[in-house]
Parts: sequence; C-alpha cells; structure tokens
Amino acid sequence: MRSSDDYSPDQAGPPPRQILTPSSLNRLVRDLLEDALPLIWIEGELSNVARPASGHLYFTLKDANAQVRCAMFRPKTTWLKFRPGDGMHVLVRARVGLYEPRGEFQLVAEHMEPAGEGALQREFEQLKARLDAEGLFDPARKRPLPRYARRIGVITSATGAAIRDVLSVMSRRWPLADVDVLPVPVQGREAPPAIVQMLRRASASGRYDVLLVTRGGGSLEDLWAFNDEQVARAIHASAVPVVSAVGHEIDFSIADFVADLRAPTPSAAAELLVPDAHALQRHLHQLQQRLVTLEQRRLQSRSQRVDHLFARLQAQRPQARLARDRERLIHLHRRLLGVQREQTQHRRSQLERAHARLLAQHPKLRLTLLQRRSAELMQRLRHAIERKMERDQLLLRQTGRALHAISPLATLERGYSILFDKDGKVLRSATGIDEGTPVRARLADGELPLIVTKKDA
Repeated sequence: MRSSDDYSPDQAGPPPRQILTPSSLNRLVRDLLEDALPLIWIEGELSNVARPASGHLYFTLKDANAQVRCAMFRPKTTWLKFRPGDGMHVLVRARVGLYEPRGEFQLVAEHMEPAGEGALQREFEQLKARLDAEGLFDPARKRPLPRYARRIGVITSATGAAIRDVLSVMSRRWPLADVDVLPVPVQGREAPPAIVQMLRRASASGRYDVLLVTRGGGSLEDLWAFNDEQVARAIHASAVPVVSAVGHEIDFSIADFVADLRAPTPSAAAELLVPDAHALQRHLHQLQQRLVTLEQRRLQSRSQRVDHLFARLQAQRPQARLARDRERLIHLHRRLLGVQREQTQHRRSQLERAHARLLAQHPKLRLTLLQRRSAELMQRLRHAIERKMERDQLLLRQTGRALHAISPLATLERGYSILFDKDGKVLRSATGIDEGTPVRARLADGELPLIVTKKDA
C-alpha cells in the first residue's frame, strides 16, 4: 500500500485515499476552528450548570432554537463576580474549540457577566401570569382523582424513560388498571400541537377515567413543549381529570399549574394515580378480621340473648311461677303480720296517749282546778277592791277638802246665810221681792222659813 506522500502528479490514475484516525481528525477540526474563529462574544441563557469539586464550571448556553456546550476552567471561575445558575441570561467571551474525547463542539469561556433574565424564563413568567389572571390555576376548579381508576391514558413519548417508570410502578402497585400509552413527541416544535391533539382525542373518547401528561427531566428548553399556551388550554378543557408530571421534582411547567394535580416525578404520578395493591390487600385483610370479630361478637351476643330468653322461658313455667307466687305469698304474709303488729302497737300508743289526755280532762280534776283558780281570782279581786277603796277614799278626802275650801257652807259657818225663793232659786237682789213673799234662809246648821214683812227702799 502506498501512502499519499508517494503520489506524484506525473503518475497516471487517481490519487490514493487519505485515511485519518478520529484523533487526527479531531485535531484537524480543532485547528480549523481555533484558526477560523478567534475570541468571540456570545449571549444566551444558562442551563445545566454544574460546578464539580475541581472548581471548573460546565454549562449549556442556549436560545430558543439552539444550544452549545461550554466550559470555564480554573482560575477563570474564581474571577466571576456572581454565581451562575440555570435560567440566567449571560454574556460570555469564549474561544471556539473541540472536546476531543467526545468529538463535540464546545466553547471555552474566558469571561462571563450577567446579561439580564433569560428570554425563555421571561416568556414562562409572562404566560404564567396571564393564565393565572384568567383563572386557569384556580384551585376551586381542580377536580379530585378517581380512587380506583380503571382506565388511564398516559400522554408521553413511547420511548422515553418516563413511560417505563410509569408502567413499572403501575404494574407493581395496581395490575388491574388498563394503561394506554398515547405516544406524542415531548420535545421540539412538533410536540405542542401533538400533545394538544392527543389531549382532545383522549378527552372526547370517554374511555379514560384520568389522563397523565408526563416526560423525564431536562433543561428549560427541553421542557418547553409543556409551557405552551395551547397545551395549557387543552388541559384546562379536558373532560376528565389531568395529572401533570413533567421533569424532576425541582422543575415546574405551565402544565403543572393548570393540571388537576401536579406530581414531582413520573413515578410519583403513577403512585398517586393507582393504589398500592399490597397495602389494599392488607387493608382488606384488616377489614376481614374486623368483620370476623364483629360477626363473632354478634354471634356471642345472640347466644347470650338466647340463653337469657331460655332462662326467661324456664322462669315462665307453671311450676316456677307457682313457686315464685308461693314465695311471694309467704313474703306478703310476713309483711302483713309485720304491718298488723306495727299498726296494733301504734294504735295502743295512741290509745294510751288519748287515755292520759282524757284523765287529764276528768270533771273532778277540772273542778278542783277551777275551784283553786276561783279562789285565787277571788283573793286577787278582794285585794284589788281593797286597794281600789283605799285609793277612792284618799281621793274622796282630797276632793272633799278641796270642795270644802270653796263650798258656801264654809261661809255659812261664819254667820252668813243664803236666801231662796219659793221655787228654790237663790235670791241675789231685793228687787222684785214683794212684801209677804215667803222665802227660805239656809244657815250653817239648817234652814229657816221666812216671810218678807218690810222692804227697805
């Protein structure tokens, strides 16, 4: 075999083929890139930012239509004045190169500075705010999931890891559910219309109890199909509940906010959609044990009731009733005798008290008491009369002395007299007394009848 170095233009025939190894080809491409493109400035959005222990920085720089892998090595990373993160919009000065171990085109960043918020993130926030204002995220409109879903439609990529996780979890937890894989692209421009069409078809079919919209993790651009407005409105218009499980636990999409339930991962969504058969079996076993226990208690209660009724039936036999009546009659007879004794004793006591009261009211005793009382009252009356007479005599003597002091009799004792006409009236004047008129003169020791014989003028 001849190499290309042995070829001469003077020789006839085509030149021999130049055979390159991957390493030589990578070096060739690297040299071409580095020679053709010196340091360049590039603006884009950060995603898949990773910072291992080595201190290097690896990330993807992207826009709406393309992305490129980038690396920034120490000590360049120590000069950064901010901490790069997913979704940040940055301006990077870099060299174009080739990562030879994988044969991939990449940028080696020399400098990086913030360039504002990422365009995709801004679009995400704007759409989220607009749909929220329309009420698509309202918790009041979210529907509960069926407890035991019989048919589940899974709208996702038929070849992705998400469907394998979902089918594995569902087959393990609840093999009774019918799970239909409704294949759609989950990334790229053709994904949103395909997802919208599949949602409408599945909702209109009436076959499914619940729908699951899912895919695995990725960058914001990879998940962008689930931030599409038409996809959000199709989920909102679905006639059956929709569960969204897009990306990893830290990823959020518009579909998550519109759906009736958001699951952090596809596997978690499968666990939420179907019950755990083993847990349900344990629950059924517990219910069965409770049912057996309740039945045993019921049978025991019925048995005790039968025994009670049998005892009551035995108690209602004529012999038993006669024995009870006999015992009751003996008991009543004893009570009657006791009551009679009590009443007899009570009556005797009453009679003794009445006899004592009667003796106390005997006429002879009462007469003696009355006589004694009469004597006492007579004695009191005699004493009262004597005291009364003494007081009256004293008063009489005092009154007599007072009357005597003002009585005309005292005047008569001094030699005066009182003249009375024939009618007994006191004569106070000589006028009107004719001669021969009889008059009476009252003296201290008696009266004298007189006749007027002469009258001085």
